[in-house]
Amino acid sequence: MAIWDFVKDAGKSIFGSEAKAAEAPTAAETEQSETDRKVAALKQELTELGLTSKDVHLTLRGGDTVVISGQARDQETMEKLILAVGNIKGIAHVELAEDPGKSAGFGAAHAAPPPSAPPGGAEMTPTQTTPEPAAVPASAPAEFREPVFHTVQKGETLSAIAQEYLGKASRYPEIFEANKPMLSDPDKIYPGQMLRIPQE
Repeated sequence: MAIWDFVKDAGKSIFGSEAKAAEAPTAAETEQSETDRKVAALKQELTELGLTSKDVHLTLRGGDTVVISGQARDQETMEKLILAVGNIKGIAHVELAEDPGKSAGFGAAHAAPPPSAPPGGAEMTPTQTTPEPAAVPASAPAEFREPVFHTVQKGETLSAIAQEYLGKASRYPEIFEANKPMLSDPDKIYPGQMLRIPQE
């Protein structure tokens, strides 16, 4: 199991404000309603980014932790899923449910069945909106490599990050490309945002 910590108060705001009910619901109803609202917003965000798959399952736990289980197409897709949900304002942790190098991880022939939702949590399986890719390509990694992520600091640019990790500031387009579709402009990064660093 792997877990990544994100800056909870930084990121794209997709959860909106809490709606106030006309009558006071019970605490359990309020918590479940809030979880369902966040789950729907996360599903919508992944759909808009084109990062949906019937073989990847997300569970929201404790209101600020997203657990990823199942099978992604490849390492790059798994890393993008981690960042897409982690760089959401209000999400503090992203966790892989099982060892990705095992049979339930990406690159495996069969995905594990989705986990049951924990009390106070809700399971979500993003709806497939784009054509399902063919079976896992033969070039898919047999084992999950530890990804290299960087948390943007105040005043940093992609050029500075490229200089630090890739040895040349002029290689910033490689970091930009590695973070598409989450990044739409190389100049629009923010403190607290976590980025993928491409591996050679």
